[in-house]
Amino acid sequence: MADNRIKVGITQGDINGIGYEVILKALEDNRILELCTPIIYGSAKIAAFYRKNLGIAQFPLNQVNSGADARIGEYNIINVVGEDVKVEPGVASRAAGEAAFCALERAVADLRQGNIDLLVTAPIDKHTIQSDRFTFPGHTEYLEASLSDNGNDHALMILCSDNMRVALATTHVPIARVPSMLTTDGILAKIESLAESLEKDFALPHPRIAVLALNPHAGEEGLLGSEEKEIITPAIEKAREKKINCFGPYAADGFFGNGLFNKFDGVLAMYHDQGLAPFKALAMNEGVNFTAGLDYVRTSPDHGTAFDIAGKGVADAESMRQAIYSAIDILRNRRRHRSAHRNPLRKQYYEKSKNDNVVLNLNETDSDQ
Repeated sequence: MADNRIKVGITQGDINGIGYEVILKALEDNRILELCTPIIYGSAKIAAFYRKNLGIAQFPLNQVNSGADARIGEYNIINVVGEDVKVEPGVASRAAGEAAFCALERAVADLRQGNIDLLVTAPIDKHTIQSDRFTFPGHTEYLEASLSDNGNDHALMILCSDNMRVALATTHVPIARVPSMLTTDGILAKIESLAESLEKDFALPHPRIAVLALNPHAGEEGLLGSEEKEIITPAIEKAREKKINCFGPYAADGFFGNGLFNKFDGVLAMYHDQGLAPFKALAMNEGVNFTAGLDYVRTSPDHGTAFDIAGKGVADAESMRQAIYSAIDILRNRRRHRSAHRNPLRKQYYEKSKNDNVVLNLNETDSDQ
């Protein structure tokens, strides 16, 4: 498949935030059309409003009805909101939340139907998007519910940059609930999901994974908490039994403060701010939020709606640009991994027979049926 035949669906996010600004700025460079075919789920009218008011270079947007109708190698947009929606930069409103959900819902439908190859989402306001149809803490949880065909797929939030990948054991939950949500089996599942993603999505064979502690100083041998001894360490030991290169638990402050994170391919943090605060301090402009663990590729910039600077023309589009590039890279890596493992060879081993003759055995259960 030619590179520009990769269809990238991009949701508008909250129309009163910086979503359109970073989308349009990221697409200004026509060289992106050599990599993919962008399809914005939003409103041609709102896009024109922001382009004019922010002085963003004009480029043609083909209005299409579905991702399946997108013109390859050109910019496309699908109108998902009515003409009467009011744009108020910097204002959190229910109307803007509804517009964000309409774009997300339409894009996810196209993704499931194969009309687009991957999804990049602009930031939403988690409060104003709430409705009878959206009752989730954020994108990650909504996508897990919407894109899991068998109910067994579990999303894993990974914040990534060129040299750092931080995953979360718990996501958008109150800090007071974090300890009660941590279990050995749950952490083990996250470690396994992270290891699988690092191999398939980031092309990192035999990745090294660091697991952070929950309590200060990794619990100080139980003085400051017992979760490390009773929950986290057993999960690490079980991961090692499964041949996963897993280490820890590490006290989070020293782990990031002394640069130890550079020695690992991935990091599992116990809660949202423990992992994301240092990540954004180190990689804010180019950081990307990736939803691993699903059969579909979805990324987003690692920032929010930024209502305080919306409509002022000062938003940095680098994180959105990197979200598009990263999604394409992840899709390519998955395809290469799938191709490489499509027809695995049967496992072969030698064993001695009763008369000490060496006999070749084939394990038929591992052959391609």
